[in-house]
Amino acid sequence: MGDLMRPGVWGVLATPFRGETLEVDTAGIERLVKHAEGAGVTGFTVLGVFGEAAQLSREERRLVLETVLATTDLPLVVGCTSLGTAPTVEEATTAVELVGDRLAGAMVQVNSADPAVLGAHLDAVHEATGADLVVQDYPVVSGVRISAAVLGDLVASRSYVSAVKAEAPPTPAAVAELTARCDVPVFGGLGGINLLDELACGAAGAMTGFSYPEALVACVDAWDPADPGRSRAALLEYLPLITFEQQVGIALAVRKECLRQRGLIDESGVRAPARSLPDSLRPLLSGHIARAQAL
Repeated sequence: MGDLMRPGVWGVLATPFRGETLEVDTAGIERLVKHAEGAGVTGFTVLGVFGEAAQLSREERRLVLETVLATTDLPLVVGCTSLGTAPTVEEATTAVELVGDRLAGAMVQVNSADPAVLGAHLDAVHEATGADLVVQDYPVVSGVRISAAVLGDLVASRSYVSAVKAEAPPTPAAVAELTARCDVPVFGGLGGINLLDELACGAAGAMTGFSYPEALVACVDAWDPADPGRSRAALLEYLPLITFEQQVGIALAVRKECLRQRGLIDESGVRAPARSLPDSLRPLLSGHIARAQAL
């Protein structure tokens, strides 16, 4: 396992778009990266689910990666969108070629509940690319459900796995099971909605997006098992907005509107198959943002 995969907050970048054609907004990407780096993130996760990577062409994914690489020197995790082995190898190969020695891992989704099938998939991707892998367990996207015990034992037998991203609810229980069975960092996701409990269960931090990454960083930096109240105090005032952002079906639209209102992106358009933010929710969102800005 490489030494780039450090504890902390790995910020999952949204991909901003502009205009009616929803072209990739590279200036917006630069602003997001600079803000999150200034907030103290450990590294970035690029082309993740909330980066709408599955909605980007190969050329656009390359543009996003090149923009991030030119904006920061922090290590990167690069997401792979496919569940199939051959296309995952193709995406991971591009990540290796572009990111080089700054690649902390190619993030590969769990593609089967059968450990033999999943193990063969991970082995094939690593053998074809030489990349360390971050295994993402995100059943709401993959449609695959695997027990944390089975996944933990599988990861423990593969030295090239650099981390696990645990996004199968209840995530605190999954984190506890995974950390008991494998010796790699386990990160929570889901916008940080269960971050405090995940830290209490052994998480190395968060690998997720939130419109206020500084809050996640403050929470993780303050974590002390002997004094969990410090982390709770750092995150408590942001929890209503975290919960608001994580609404099923509109989560990405809510987060992008938060980022727009913060002045970090110019437009809040999404390509992913998700509903836009209902007008009835805009006053509530504006109130949450105003409170967060006042902190």
